[in-house]
Amino acid sequence: MLSTLFAMTMLTAQAGELSAQDQAHAFAAAGFTQAGGQWRSDCTDSSAAYTPGAIDMVDDLDGDGKPEVFITEGSALCYGAAGTAFALVSKRSGGTWRLLLRATGYATPLSGRGIIGLPDIEVSGPGECYPVYRWNDQAYAIDHHQYEGNPCQP
Repeated sequence: MLSTLFAMTMLTAQAGELSAQDQAHAFAAAGFTQAGGQWRSDCTDSSAAYTPGAIDMVDDLDGDGKPEVFITEGSALCYGAAGTAFALVSKRSGGTWRLLLRATGYATPLSGRGIIGLPDIEVSGPGECYPVYRWNDQAYAIDHHQYEGNPCQP
């Protein structure tokens, strides 16, 4: 419940708040390329159910004055029962972009914080025990598992 409340209170913005150049760099950092007017990862789904890459949220998650961006893509063929995957990228000093986390499932930023203030990220999908990733100053790594805020074992 806390994670849901936190996620709902976060400032969210549309891709239009990023310049076209920043959008392109964010997608590239997430491993996407543009083809036929769509941003695509290495997912090869060509069905009508495929949802191309989209910027889902833009926010300054760590308070450094630079945006972090959640990019999502949908495909049951590529992402199984979850049907979706996301990438979290961050704009760094000098204008470069860096991939922070990529996972299958739905991302929910939590109130817990890793070393430079980045929020913990719960990755949910089918099932009842989800990994929570914490930034360790080098990368996001699984810190623990939970379901509805309670510890669990996968």
